[in-house]
Amino acid sequence: MGETTKHIIFSGRVQGVGFRFTAHNIASRYQLVGWVRNLSDGTVEMVIQGNADDVSDCIRDISEFFSGYVTDSKIEEIPIDPQCTNFKITF
Repeated sequence: MGETTKHIIFSGRVQGVGFRFTAHNIASRYQLVGWVRNLSDGTVEMVIQGNADDVSDCIRDISEFFSGYVTDSKIEEIPIDPQCTNFKITF
């Protein structure tokens, strides 16, 4: 599979539980690029880009790690951003 970029909104009790830090570590393990941030409505927004299989595995790992906290995740494919070169936590 080729490259892909996914935009994800995680809902549930996802703020104040180390979600962004853990998502950053998991994405880095897969050598993916993008960002993660808390939103004012209590959700967490993430954009993740890289090898399609690795992106899917990363999203699965995050969802499994926070299975008791994530109640919903909305995932959509978005265009690849060639400017994105690392994975960061944004605010």
